[in-house]
Amino acid sequence: MKEATKMKLLMLLMLFLFLHERIWFHVVADPLVPSSSLATPTPALSPGIQVQEDLHQKDSHKKVVIIALVVVGSVFGAVILSLLCFWIYHTKYSKFNRKQNVQSSDAEKGLSLVPFWSKLSSIKVVGMKGSVPIIDYNQIEKTTNNFQETNILGEGGFGRVYKARLDHNLDVAVKKIHCETQNAVREFDNEVDLLSKIQHPNIISILGCSIDGDTKFIVYELMQNGSLEAQLHGPSHGSALTWHMRMKIALDTARGLEYLHEHCYPAVIHRDMKSSNILLDANFNAKLSDFGLAITDGSQSKKNIKLSGTLGYVAPEYLLDGKVSDKSDVYAFGVVLLELLLGRKPVEKLTPAQCQSIVTWAMPQLTDRSKLPYIVDPVIKDTMDLKQLYQVAAVAVLCVQPEPSYRPLITDVLHSLIPLVPIELGGTLRVSQATQHDASRAHQPVNSRRG
Repeated sequence: MKEATKMKLLMLLMLFLFLHERIWFHVVADPLVPSSSLATPTPALSPGIQVQEDLHQKDSHKKVVIIALVVVGSVFGAVILSLLCFWIYHTKYSKFNRKQNVQSSDAEKGLSLVPFWSKLSSIKVVGMKGSVPIIDYNQIEKTTNNFQETNILGEGGFGRVYKARLDHNLDVAVKKIHCETQNAVREFDNEVDLLSKIQHPNIISILGCSIDGDTKFIVYELMQNGSLEAQLHGPSHGSALTWHMRMKIALDTARGLEYLHEHCYPAVIHRDMKSSNILLDANFNAKLSDFGLAITDGSQSKKNIKLSGTLGYVAPEYLLDGKVSDKSDVYAFGVVLLELLLGRKPVEKLTPAQCQSIVTWAMPQLTDRSKLPYIVDPVIKDTMDLKQLYQVAAVAVLCVQPEPSYRPLITDVLHSLIPLVPIELGGTLRVSQATQHDASRAHQPVNSRRG
């Protein structure tokens, strides 16, 4: 890149010198000729001869100017053309280089996981699935106490997630997947493949996998505070999540999505963005998980994509027409933002036969500043600056617009949230000493906060 900059500067310098020389030649008198000689009177000529001489000099001068302009224009055009060619080459090369870097990082990640497991004397690596180590099934069974129910962390569509304890009291999470259908097998392969290529602070890390007949396992880093869904809608009803902590979780989630949409090549669409797939570590750092339904943009015909997702988070165009894009993830993110803001579930039952989505219920009130403060989650009511509340509500309203083109890019959402999060929590907001307890709470043990 430095060489490219030097080339550009050199070309511009040559152009400047060329133009400078031409202007000097036509405008400034020869410095070696004395100024008095310039004023020497010329012999008297007849009017007719004088006029012809003047016309001849003007024509000659015009020709010189035209030639100079043609030369300058040609040089300038050549410079522009050279820069354009260089830009095209640089763009293509950077894309190729970016793809190569992704591939090399995959290999490096695989190599880095093998030493991780080799340090654990009780764990045996029996093979590799791409760049992901395959762990001996017997060790998986042993570390989960034979999949004891007390070790269950959560449950999904194809199986459960268990807590497993390795050597040195190292805890990990193990997802047990019953692959009795092709869809389950496809989701397992898809998740292992994608997570093996992705490394980001706000995306869950895969440590390994295992296979036992039709049952497959994925080993992840353990997220001590569980899912955002459990925090908001579980027994604590969001009591551990202050206003600033909620904004931090929203920001972390947006950063994870932005990485998938803007920094993966090709771009990755999550397709199952929801609060239960946002996991929280010991310090309430949020990470995206569950990539079984994720697709790479352009990798599949959109007509062949099976309609999947969770009611309440699925974008209207995906539900009605099967159209999927990065804006589908943005819609689901908007629903999560409403959950953080209002403390309500994405879909709530009004009667046994009738449900109402959070978007339908909240939309009329989100745009009314007189009503908005009264519908926020009671846990955080009156704890935030009203200006910030209005800003977050405006972002949520844009994200859940029915028309995909009206929704913002996740990058724009990210930039809107950064000023709302304290510096101590990863944003740019400077808060007073009275409100800095939010930051300190992020580093306290969960039990002490709930006590």
